[in-house]
Amino acid sequence: MTFANKIAASAGAAGLALFAALPVWAQEAATAVAAPAAPAAEAAAPAPFVPTAEMVNKGDVAWMLVASALVLLMSVPALALFYGGLVRAKNMLSVLMQVLTIVCVAALVWFSWGYSMAFTSTGSPFPALFGGLDKAFLAGVDVNTFAATFSNGVYLPEYVFVIFQMTFACITPALIVGAFAERVKFTPLIIFTVLWMTFAYFPIAHMVWYWAGPDFLHAAPTDYGLLWGWGALDFAGGTVVHINAGIAGLVGCLVIGPRIGYNTEPMPPHNLVMTMIGASLLWIGWFGFNAGSGLEANAFGALAFINTFVATAAAGVAWAVIEQIVHKKPSLLGAVSGVVAGLVAITPAAGFAHPGTAIILGAVASLVCFFFVTTVKKKLKYDDSLDVFGIHAIGGIVGAIGTGFVANPAWGGQGWIDYTAPVAKAGEFDLAGQVMTQIWAVGTTVLWTGTVSVVLFLALKYTIGLRPSKDVEQEGLDLAEHGERAYNM
Repeated sequence: MTFANKIAASAGAAGLALFAALPVWAQEAATAVAAPAAPAAEAAAPAPFVPTAEMVNKGDVAWMLVASALVLLMSVPALALFYGGLVRAKNMLSVLMQVLTIVCVAALVWFSWGYSMAFTSTGSPFPALFGGLDKAFLAGVDVNTFAATFSNGVYLPEYVFVIFQMTFACITPALIVGAFAERVKFTPLIIFTVLWMTFAYFPIAHMVWYWAGPDFLHAAPTDYGLLWGWGALDFAGGTVVHINAGIAGLVGCLVIGPRIGYNTEPMPPHNLVMTMIGASLLWIGWFGFNAGSGLEANAFGALAFINTFVATAAAGVAWAVIEQIVHKKPSLLGAVSGVVAGLVAITPAAGFAHPGTAIILGAVASLVCFFFVTTVKKKLKYDDSLDVFGIHAIGGIVGAIGTGFVANPAWGGQGWIDYTAPVAKAGEFDLAGQVMTQIWAVGTTVLWTGTVSVVLFLALKYTIGLRPSKDVEQEGLDLAEHGERAYNM
């Protein structure tokens, strides 16, 4: 049953209750003193709901600001160090510069039109697919406006919500660059980032996460994004962030082509110590990413926190074990790859799963990602430099579909929440239906971002060009693109 149907069913039940009460109301009306019709009609009309400052909890605000800082930490320096250590020394600075600049540009795009496109519905010709521009440049957002959480009567200052979601918008396009690291020009990459955020990230974020909030469902029961209306579950961004970025990365590496010397000369990571530091900071930042997505400092945030912890641990162990079996020794590169795979997979399920099933989900995702990184990539011969597709897209797909299973209350999951009730409560859970909804959500995300990415990459390739010259690529992008070296020794 989709979320829209659940709302309709709840509304129908409310209608029957009102119909049954009509005779009682008629009796009371017969004995009442007649009153002017207009004032009576005005009294019967409920006043529109308006959030107030009294509905804001200072603890929630403090936690969400900390969570926002933790998510920013995932981009700079965590992702930059993680990627930087994996490339060759001659391209180290180029990766750092790409990640840093993308974060800066994405923040400005988010302020300018991204927030409005992702989290409004007015002024849009297709409000189920993307929002309008009513809040472009944060018009109408100030210290007296509020954003809904997942609880009736609980709100955040809208600036807090803008900041938290901004950090997600910053890291998602930065993830993409790992798929074609060491062979892309800087300026076309930044242009791609702006266009891809506009036509891929913001619409997907809107479709998956936008809704009016629990207090507005009775007044606006259809004010939500397409995938939210289907009932798709994505707690912290399995579809919005990881599948979205992973598919774009795959398209990019295919359009740009493999690195010179790929499969014919060794291209080992130049500094795995740096990669380990980056992975560790990613793990720490991910607690803000997942636990913060509950938007409140409550038990659901704690559930997301522990699930993030144990799923990641299980994934790291699973990758090390499979390497021991296949290669007779575990590697640090494999361990950090497993850790990231686990972080990706638990992202959509973090607030829905029981810790026991979170461990299983993390381990399964790690093994599936291992297969894609070590076998599928070699078989199909695509040069996904830093395994963005193999870990983020595949891990995100496993996690998104797996969420349909681990959310099952029969397995300790949280099910779905019936926000149409006066006090939100767990609703009826249809396992097969939920899994199919998750599959539809994955397919929609893949199709949407895949199409947008193909169009953008091909347009840039055949206009200003995406790839540097052969001489520049062999010399390294650090000197050619930025006039600097990472190491002067």
